[in-house]
Amino acid sequence: MNGEGEDGGARRSPLRVLVAEDQSAVRAGLVLILRGAPEVDVVAEAADGERAVAAARELRPDVVLMDVQMPRLDGVAATRIIVREGLADVLVLTTFDLDEYVFGALRAGAAGFLLKDSEASELLAAVRAVGRGEGVIAPAVTRRLIAEFGRTPARSEVATARKREARLAPLTPRERAVLIEVAQGLSNAEIGQRLGMAEATAKTHISRMFAKLDLRSRVQAAMLARELGLL
Repeated sequence: MNGEGEDGGARRSPLRVLVAEDQSAVRAGLVLILRGAPEVDVVAEAADGERAVAAARELRPDVVLMDVQMPRLDGVAATRIIVREGLADVLVLTTFDLDEYVFGALRAGAAGFLLKDSEASELLAAVRAVGRGEGVIAPAVTRRLIAEFGRTPARSEVATARKREARLAPLTPRERAVLIEVAQGLSNAEIGQRLGMAEATAKTHISRMFAKLDLRSRVQAAMLARELGLL
């Protein structure tokens, strides 16, 4: 899901958000912040993962703001279902920045990861970014990702090159170029500018690249690009 029209232009309708958080006071605060933004429409609230999935299936929101630790079905499992079924983009929100949550959520296909102590302006900016189809990772989480890559045993250049060519074989040269730009955090408009194409064309290349590589988020694309030595 992303917040652009078919022509790749700016969003013309409100950004529809589902808030999934088991603590009622925290959920109320999140809803209050989101409803303070005129372009955001909170379409539903959920107190557990199962209700979040059910609401996403029924309402097809643009963004699900997902708490990690919830009863009945945790946020990582709920994220995996929502992303797999193509119901919405998921922004994971939690008080924890532990590796198991970070990597679990990102592997599940979350489009972003934000800590609950983030400012209201950061929350709104993250929701808007995910609604545009962009990835968001809190700075503290980014540092953990970098550290994890640093701990990964180095492969030989030949082995890395072989894996890279095998993994990227389905892509056209243009799609490979787009993957690199996505991995660097560029928006559709910025990718279009850098590669000399219309924003809508960039968006099309991104969609095809995601489908060929079985990726569900820009964050996953960035992780893959780093793993293959593209950056």
